[in-house]
Amino acid sequence: MDKSRYIITTTGGQQVDLTQAQILRSNNLYPFGQHNYAVYETPEGVFVKALNSGEREIMLTHFEQIAEQEARNYDHPYFRTDN
Repeated sequence: MDKSRYIITTTGGQQVDLTQAQILRSNNLYPFGQHNYAVYETPEGVFVKALNSGEREIMLTHFEQIAEQEARNYDHPYFRTDN
């Protein structure tokens, strides 16, 4: 198994290889939380939205295949707040 590959499973059960995907937009600020997200476009034209469900130790926990228009216009509803 090639450990340098980034293969995820979407909420719909599809496996998508994000290894060569382009990140269209993201927020990867630490500490992790709901403000973290990434929107990917694979070389095959598959679009994936990745979110964090509130997990502090893992940046992205939820992956969903989305349409191109949604990917290109995505506006994340959460912001990091510093206490």
